[in-house]
Amino acid sequence: MSSRPNVESPASAVPASSATAALFLFVAWLVPGAGHALLKRWWRAALLFSCIVLFFVLGLAMEGKIYTPNTGEILDMLGFLGDIGAGGLYLLTRAMDWGHGAIQMATADYGTKFIICAGLLNIIAAVDAHNIALGKKK
Repeated sequence: MSSRPNVESPASAVPASSATAALFLFVAWLVPGAGHALLKRWWRAALLFSCIVLFFVLGLAMEGKIYTPNTGEILDMLGFLGDIGAGGLYLLTRAMDWGHGAIQMATADYGTKFIICAGLLNIIAAVDAHNIALGKKK
């Protein structure tokens, strides 16, 4: 017999409806880590928020490129999909007109990859929050 008490996490006690889980997905996409915060998984939410924002800010600091929607080259379209995965960070950056200056640093290409990785990590985190809300994952 195990000495650990049988304690369930608050999110896994009752699976959410599909509409509520979709709301968690949207909120988690818009604000990194917010989906996990709504599920009362505070440490994971804080870790995701800090990592995704740090990746994104470092990418901008290295003069990384923010992709815009276009129908040009396939790599530009994939870059846009990675960027928009950052949700609110991408929207804020586009509203402030950042991330499209002339590349003057050798690290700018690395910055672009940091921004894309931040978006992809945010998508993974949002899907994770959605699965937890549905009860598919504990």
